[in-house]
Amino acid sequence: MGAVVADDGPSGVKAPDGGWGWAVLFGCFIITGFSYAFPKAVSVFFKELIREFSIGYSDTAWISSILLAMLYGTGPLCSVCVNRFGCRPVMLVGGLFASMGMVIASFCTSIVQIYLTAGVITGLGLALNFQPSLIMLNRYFDKRRPLANGLSAAGSPVFLCALSPLGQILQHKYGWRGGFLILGGMLLNCCVCGALMRPLEPPKKSEATKEPAEKKVKKKLLDFSVFKDGGFVIYTLAASIMVLGLFVPPVFIVSYAKDLGYQDTKAAFLLTILGFIDIFARPICGMVAGLKWVRPRCVYLFSFSMIFNGFTDLMGSMSVDYGGLVVFCIFFGISYGMVGALQFEVLMAIVGTQKFSSAIGLVLLAEAMAVLIGPPSAGKLLDATERYMFVFIIAGIEVTTSALVLALGNFFCIKKKSEEPHTKEAAAEREELNKSEDKTPEDAKVDSIEVEQFLKDEPEKNGEVVTNPETCV
Repeated sequence: MGAVVADDGPSGVKAPDGGWGWAVLFGCFIITGFSYAFPKAVSVFFKELIREFSIGYSDTAWISSILLAMLYGTGPLCSVCVNRFGCRPVMLVGGLFASMGMVIASFCTSIVQIYLTAGVITGLGLALNFQPSLIMLNRYFDKRRPLANGLSAAGSPVFLCALSPLGQILQHKYGWRGGFLILGGMLLNCCVCGALMRPLEPPKKSEATKEPAEKKVKKKLLDFSVFKDGGFVIYTLAASIMVLGLFVPPVFIVSYAKDLGYQDTKAAFLLTILGFIDIFARPICGMVAGLKWVRPRCVYLFSFSMIFNGFTDLMGSMSVDYGGLVVFCIFFGISYGMVGALQFEVLMAIVGTQKFSSAIGLVLLAEAMAVLIGPPSAGKLLDATERYMFVFIIAGIEVTTSALVLALGNFFCIKKKSEEPHTKEAAAEREELNKSEDKTPEDAKVDSIEVEQFLKDEPEKNGEVVTNPETCV
């Protein structure tokens, strides 16, 4: 975290920072939108499911919980699949799974069947699309990567604003079964996005370099060596603490407004305000993170965004009227968008392209545990105290704590290590330099005689070096 990893992409391929990368970015925008917005958009069908299956709201809420748990918890599985088969095949299969789950769910006759289809199968399909899309985005962008991450992350609020009203229209016209069937057809667009993920072609190697390439060690399916990186460990710890409180305010803000005595439509409008601000906050934050002075210090910008988010939660706990909640949603949308734009950009900067596919899977697995703990524990706290103020205060403390862990851990534990050689190769190069400096005068004479003899024997080759445009100056 103290030093940004330089990425040339797999097999020495340099990120094009444009060209077909914009098509990859468009696909990543759609995948991110489906992955994050779909679990929330499905909630518009809950009332009809409650009526048909004679169940409670907590029973239907498990559908969204299972979707999120699959999205986060299957991270290592996605990493193994990507390292074994590549991003494009995994995303094509994931698109089929996501669509198939919703289509089968439209024929279900019990809530348990919906858990398995719309929850497990669709959740697995979205996970198999989300993680590889981020990996491909990391490979196609380097200098413009913060901007690309910000634009990609904007897919979440855009799709949330679009899918929720669409779900209400589908439910009104076709019922929940017809709505599930149509949404399943829409999820087939994930396969189209997967087809856009064209792998980067490695540079053509000469015959002299073919033999060493064949001896290259096979890539690990899941690289646990990322835990040797102190920056990755600190990031994972901070991200897990952050997720405990990050998603709590959006879950309870509508209920908070209703508890203050405001109408359902007025309370639901708060989420619209939050999402609208979030749409613009993510790409703008990506542009700021890409500035020359800011990018090397991106981890501190990420820490600031988390402190901003936590402080907003603490201030929001003191809201006593609708105007206060509107102000809270505006500032929460800004801070939430900053966190969304920077969280994977910082991880990419820590581990680099080669280990990112394994690192993101392990991070998502750690966050999955926190996602399952955070909102339910906040709900229990609300049941015990019957006051939303304490829920928002706890969420703010958790997010602020994660920011301090990340910033202080980076400053005190990682910064000093960044001055030392990071790899064995760098250490070996340094040893070679030291040996060359310790050469005796006699060794130097022998070397000069050999050079002189070489110049006499091969004058033509020496002439080629002189005319080389890289060395002629």
